[in-house]
Amino acid sequence: TQQLIRFPGYLSFSNNLKFSDVPTGLGAISKVPAAGWFQIALYALYCEGTTQNWVLPDGDLDLDGQYMKKMDAADKRIPGDYGWKPPLLATDDPETKKRRLNAEIANGRLAMMAIIGMFFQDGLTGSAWGDWALYTASPLR
Repeated sequence: TQQLIRFPGYLSFSNNLKFSDVPTGLGAISKVPAAGWFQIALYALYCEGTTQNWVLPDGDLDLDGQYMKKMDAADKRIPGDYGWKPPLLATDDPETKKRRLNAEIANGRLAMMAIIGMFFQDGLTGSAWGDWALYTASPLR
């Protein structure tokens, strides 16, 4: 969305850094202040920590994970099955379900390869949507 939409205002008041000053792609990594990366990491840790069941029913903490291991062993669902069935997509037919899950995995792998390709192109040309003509140091020329 950075290619099309930019937030107004400041990313960092103390560094006098506006959102419009941050380049797109890999160039943004060096522009975001360390405190900003720290906030992102802290939020990721918060999200990971609050989605786990660390507090036992009696109020104690399950820091060694033994309670969760017992709960996981008793749970008969397959990994990723949270019981939600999206309308028009969910099926009880095992063959259709297997085909759809395999398609989802294949599409996820394709998306990962595509983003790595965009990172590579951004590293070479300076833009994820860059023109390869800008890469004059190509050994193929």
